[in-house]
Amino acid sequence: MERIRLLKEAQVGIHVQDARDYHAMTRILNKIDPQVIIQLAAVSHANRSNKDPYSTFDHSFRTLENTLDWARGGSSNVEQFIFFSSSMVYGHFKGGEVAEDSYCEPLGIYGALKFGSEKIIMGNNQVFDLPYTIIRPSALYCERCISRRVGQIFIENALFGEDIVMSDNGTERLDFTYINDVVDGVTRCIGNKNAYNQIFNITYGSACSVADMAEIIKQHFPGINVRNVKRDKLMPQRGTLNVDKARDLIGFNPS
Repeated sequence: MERIRLLKEAQVGIHVQDARDYHAMTRILNKIDPQVIIQLAAVSHANRSNKDPYSTFDHSFRTLENTLDWARGGSSNVEQFIFFSSSMVYGHFKGGEVAEDSYCEPLGIYGALKFGSEKIIMGNNQVFDLPYTIIRPSALYCERCISRRVGQIFIENALFGEDIVMSDNGTERLDFTYINDVVDGVTRCIGNKNAYNQIFNITYGSACSVADMAEIIKQHFPGINVRNVKRDKLMPQRGTLNVDKARDLIGFNPS
């Protein structure tokens, strides 16, 4: 409800609709007539995707195809299609750092669907000349986070006196990225010809270990217990996402 209030205060129009419903989405998009579409509709958690592939396909691929089909239609005035992908498309980070041209070999359903979505969007550009921008974020954190990412899980577990759980003793490094930096990166892409038909890592651009995050939590909750568990085989070894391309082409400067 808090997020709805903030949207209303910013005078952002809200249309509540299941994005899987092609005809309903078409009616809404015809009414709005957007010049830019930012596609966020998807299952946003890798573990949920791997446990329920059918639902993930329905909420990620079908919602994307519904919007793309309208955007490439004759009555559409869409000048740019922006898609939220994921750092998971890279799979295991080779050498601990990846750039946009690094080889992608995703693990599991989530990463595969994100990478497949990127290819579908590129195919639409090749056939229909629909300009696109693909965003690859990483390890987002912020106030009001409800997507069960690692920062939220650690803080909530600490608040309820539960163990902080991590694998490999927290040695894995993640490119933790604050939401304001992501929003700034997306804003810099909108209507920017330098961003057309480009893929960008929109992250902080420097990884730190999960153990470092646990130490920050322990400073505020001294009695909290940290427990190590076996690593999920479908979770790739990650690290830093190089953001030099975004710096050069769109002036992105995460702070």
